[in-house]
Amino acid sequence: MMLVPPVVLAATKQVYTVDSDRWTSEYDDYFRKYTKRYFGPNFDWRWFKAQGIAESALKPKASSHVGAQGVMQIMPATFEEIKAANPHFTHVEEPRWNIAAGIYYDRMLYKKWSDKVAVTDDRLAFTFGSYNAGLGNILNAWKRAGRVEEPGEQWRKTAPHAPSETRGYVERIRELMGEG
Repeated sequence: MMLVPPVVLAATKQVYTVDSDRWTSEYDDYFRKYTKRYFGPNFDWRWFKAQGIAESALKPKASSHVGAQGVMQIMPATFEEIKAANPHFTHVEEPRWNIAAGIYYDRMLYKKWSDKVAVTDDRLAFTFGSYNAGLGNILNAWKRAGRVEEPGEQWRKTAPHAPSETRGYVERIRELMGEG
């Protein structure tokens, strides 16, 4: 009998991508619809499904210790701000509106980074980082990194200045997309 050291076992952990049967497809139509609405028809909706997996494992009744709710782990106060601009977003607990609000908020953050980050993959990383840690925290991390301007290098050079939880969050989304 051959024993495998724990280090080797840890290094061989299974990573399930966003396309895996492990994740429900129940909300895919919402991810498609609201990605198309807020990011256009050519944007890969699976980025936001991956975010939903990272946030809650796509569990609509998920609730965090700080009060974030639903698939996209939206804070109720943030949902109310988004709802002011989108009165048809009825309840944060409803998966449809939770996902719509999360993607709407991602679009707001994505636009905030548009004048600083040109490469889409980097801008998505800054968007997801801002969603997780707050725009101000990621803006401060970017400033501490020296306001990196090299296309394709901006997140890589900014990430060490971001909170470790946020670095892990962005990496998790990238892994789910098969890019980790």
